[in-house]
Amino acid sequence: MAVSVQSPPRVIRFGEFELDPTSGELHQNGHKIPFAPKAFELLRALVERPGQAVTREELRAKLWAADTFVEFDDSLNHTVKKLRQALGDSAENPQFIETLPRYGYRFVAPVGTPTAPTLSPEPRRRRRRARTAIALGVVLVLVLAALLAFNVGGRRSRLPSRASEPPIRSLAVLPLSNLSGDPQQDYFADGMTDALITDLAKLRDVKVISRTSVMQFKDVKKPLPEVARALGVNGILEGSVQRSGARVRVTVQLIRSQDDTHLWAESYERDAHDVLTLQGEIAQAVAHEIKVALTPEESKHLTRARPIKPEAYELYLKGQYHYYKWNTEDFKKAVEYFQKAIDADPHWAPPYAALANTYGWLWIDGAIPPQEALPQFSAAVKTALEIDPTLPEVHYTQAAAAFYYRWDWEEADREFRQSLALDPSLVEARFEYAWFLSSMGRFSQAIAEARRAVERDPLSVSANLALGSVYAINHDDDLAIAQLRRTAEIEPNDPRSYEFLSGMYEDKQMYVEAIQQLQKALILRGAPTAELAGLERAYQQSGPKGYRLWQLAQAKGRNAPYAIAMAYARLGDASQSMLWLEKSYEQHDWQMVQLRSFRVWEPIRSDPHFQDLLRRMNFPQ
Repeated sequence: MAVSVQSPPRVIRFGEFELDPTSGELHQNGHKIPFAPKAFELLRALVERPGQAVTREELRAKLWAADTFVEFDDSLNHTVKKLRQALGDSAENPQFIETLPRYGYRFVAPVGTPTAPTLSPEPRRRRRRARTAIALGVVLVLVLAALLAFNVGGRRSRLPSRASEPPIRSLAVLPLSNLSGDPQQDYFADGMTDALITDLAKLRDVKVISRTSVMQFKDVKKPLPEVARALGVNGILEGSVQRSGARVRVTVQLIRSQDDTHLWAESYERDAHDVLTLQGEIAQAVAHEIKVALTPEESKHLTRARPIKPEAYELYLKGQYHYYKWNTEDFKKAVEYFQKAIDADPHWAPPYAALANTYGWLWIDGAIPPQEALPQFSAAVKTALEIDPTLPEVHYTQAAAAFYYRWDWEEADREFRQSLALDPSLVEARFEYAWFLSSMGRFSQAIAEARRAVERDPLSVSANLALGSVYAINHDDDLAIAQLRRTAEIEPNDPRSYEFLSGMYEDKQMYVEAIQQLQKALILRGAPTAELAGLERAYQQSGPKGYRLWQLAQAKGRNAPYAIAMAYARLGDASQSMLWLEKSYEQHDWQMVQLRSFRVWEPIRSDPHFQDLLRRMNFPQ
């Protein structure tokens, strides 16, 4: 006679899903859905109370141990996000999990359980035997575990180990969220992001993506695996920053990008005076979590930060905020903030290095003459080196000055290498070093450095332009055009990509394409309609010569000696070209570093005056 036996339901059904609380498995239409153990525990806690509100505090007590080091709020939010992704659910239109703001969550889908099966005595006996076998198995496992724990007979070393996850050796620090509620505080969150990137970049065993690329994901809602693929990393560090009075709170979490696995999270709160120490602590913690052994030098760097005046740090971050807008007006605002930061804390080196760098860009942009920029630049560099000779930005700034202004090639080479040894992720220094190497005719090294710059900052227009231009200088025309086209796709509104492409097509005597690209650049730079019409008319009436005469007229209109010299060189007028090159030489025009390598000078390269100019600039023979 059959005996009816009541047992707790093993499977909970909702929608197309079946949850097995015993095995910890979730199936959808018979297919197993992979998801993290914490997400399973959360789902079980919710479906056990369908239609009821489950508070955040209840979930904390049930799922997060009291002594956990994980920041609860961030970890819970992340787990809910992953659970919704597994269920195909959304917070806006929930089918399964409803968010109760600032309170908790509710499972809103109907939940069903299967009727318990009717079992005969024989299956019951089999179940008893199975339970006995399982119990014996557990005992054996415990005994084996004890033997392994004490490594009896060396058995542990002879057992095959479980394949470990690949270590994180490439990392992107996504822009920290500003939790202050005030958009005017974005500069502070961005500055803290920069600082973490800088500190982590000094870990030699980890590739850390530079600022330009990660900032493109600020306030962008994309799945982390997609972000990781775009940046070429297998680890993501994300988090938030909040200031309250004189306190700074930073929360960060480390995620393995392949499977979006939450590896570690922590929250730090410090007095604003100790913000540099806080940054070093976070970098050390990340290094520990990804199992990177710090060298004594790296440990010293991350622990030596001194207290800093909060007002100086805030002014410095405001300067950085304007500096990274990359235009003349913001460079001028950056100078003001960096100078105020120096006034607030005269014994802190970074504002001096940043001030020098900004003066350099103002000179290169033509906003101020070299005789005005150089004294300010030199004084700031000198002070920065006296305070902290290990600051990589100072050595980069020294290298740029030696390269573009003093034409001291040995010093430039030495300082570029020193800056990159101190900070391998200082991408500005790396792509400028690539430019330097190509100007010296060291093309294979230049291409290698430009590629490294793109690897470290894959979405940086400047780094990608540098790689394209190095290909062009090396006469790798097809590679150059392909690279420059990719660069234009990264940021279609940056005119520099089209200007480089225009020059590339002109070198290949593809004038229609050159003019098309130049027109795109002129439109982006706000050129008047008459200027665009004049360009087309000049080429239609006189072909390539008309185009070159139009270039000459434009250069004279800007009173740009180097551009005038280039136009005359393209026209084959060596004497006029040399006349204007001499003026560029007297003005220390930064573009003079291109004389040895740019193919635009081929028509006059054999001219004795041109060769004499190369000797005076000490170019290597």
